[in-house]
Amino acid sequence: MSSDADPETFPSGIPKVRVNLPEAPPEVLIVTGMSGAGKSRAADVIADEGWYVVDNLPPQMLAEMVTMVSREGYVRLAAVVDVRGGKFFADLEAVLGDLEAGAVPARVMFLEASDEVLVRRFEQVRRPHPLQAQGTLLEAIRTERQALGPMRERADIVIDTSSINVHELAERIVAEVGDFEASPLQVNVQSFGFKNGAPEDADFLADVRFLDNPHWIPELRPLTGLDAAVRDHVLAAAGASEFLDAYSAALDIALSRYRAHDKHFVTVAIGCTGGHHRSVAMTEALAARLRELGYAVRASHRDRERE
Repeated sequence: MSSDADPETFPSGIPKVRVNLPEAPPEVLIVTGMSGAGKSRAADVIADEGWYVVDNLPPQMLAEMVTMVSREGYVRLAAVVDVRGGKFFADLEAVLGDLEAGAVPARVMFLEASDEVLVRRFEQVRRPHPLQAQGTLLEAIRTERQALGPMRERADIVIDTSSINVHELAERIVAEVGDFEASPLQVNVQSFGFKNGAPEDADFLADVRFLDNPHWIPELRPLTGLDAAVRDHVLAAAGASEFLDAYSAALDIALSRYRAHDKHFVTVAIGCTGGHHRSVAMTEALAARLRELGYAVRASHRDRERE
């Protein structure tokens, strides 16, 4: 018996079906990730952008689907593939390798959220996790996260939906999969508090805890960085203007090159201790500076309303 896997079967032992891939295949996007992280919403948004979308596709059928949609004139195919496929899902990496060998590049979009958020979402909808069986919900989530580890590592796009709503998720997805020429680079500058954890999907992360903290000034403590008194105090602090000048210049260098590499969405995270004062004021100032440089910028504040 050979120690090598049979070349006519996938690693799971499922036989391969030989497919003649088209010379001009469609753009392929694999949507995967954690159950409860928003894949269904993502599929709807992607379909609205003109993609042919198929949900819960056994990955072994992907090559056949590529050929089929190409024959029908579709130029973009998105397939939602996740642990609901059971044994079928185990072959996704091998299928992607076969597609790449056949000159069909495929991008992977991975959606995730924290354990705490996923538990809350499942409890709200009162639906079982696909891997829960007789175990607990948290055990199922952790089992799934471990099983999806390799696919997250190879993902081209990772979206953490823990702290964004469905509209923000749609904006992020449109920025990633919309028409290259029609959609400019979208920049999200987000404030946060380190005590609540750093955003996992940040492309750039800056720490402004070196600035004087308004928290220790009684009249400023109940305010936030959106209030003029706090904003003026933070931006007048030693090192603030120098940081703003240097950081916006450094970001401009990177952002100006991202679209050339087919990147559509960038998150810049600015952190202080609690996410109320320094990071909020600096986020607004940095967003304004980047807009002056010609970027489409949205400022958001993850922890501003937290206690």
